[in-house]
Amino acid sequence: MTGMDKISGAILDKVKAEATGIISDAQAKAREVIAEAEKTKIAKAEVAKNKLLDVAKAEAGRILAQSSIKSRQQLLTAKADIIEETTEKVRKAVAAGKSSDKGMTKLIVEALSGLNTKDAILYVKAGDVELAKKVVAADKKLADRVTKVEKIECTGGVIAEDTIGKTRIDNTYDTRQDILLPKLMPEVSKELFENI
Repeated sequence: MTGMDKISGAILDKVKAEATGIISDAQAKAREVIAEAEKTKIAKAEVAKNKLLDVAKAEAGRILAQSSIKSRQQLLTAKADIIEETTEKVRKAVAAGKSSDKGMTKLIVEALSGLNTKDAILYVKAGDVELAKKVVAADKKLADRVTKVEKIECTGGVIAEDTIGKTRIDNTYDTRQDILLPKLMPEVSKELFENI
């Protein structure tokens, strides 16, 4: 081997060594870039997954809230229907009830006590006209004040009115129920729906 061959071989070896180093560096950098890209890909996938989970959780929460509201509305509607049905049964039972002498007397006295006039007209349901006349005729004080008894559309009770129609005291069952039922509804609701 000549001197030139040696130099040429040495240069070639040096170039090969440098090329091998460059290739090794490039491969190492490529691995780093690939690893970094993999990390970025995983991070982006994690961010996307978290976004999807957040959206899904929010949607599930919204659906649950709507379902809860709808359920409460249905429960309230059912309760209102039951209360309305119960109230209607009470009204029908009161309307179907038969008035007694004692009860009629009490209703008439209460209604007349609110009038500041000597003479009064009584209004009662059609089925109670004869009973009211009988009660008035049997009591001197009532007979002195009541000029006539007439029928009116109601479920029972008495309306007392002065003879000129200026003052009227409504002591009918309808009015009593309208006043009493709203006051009793919380208690009725509690009794009916205590365990719901």
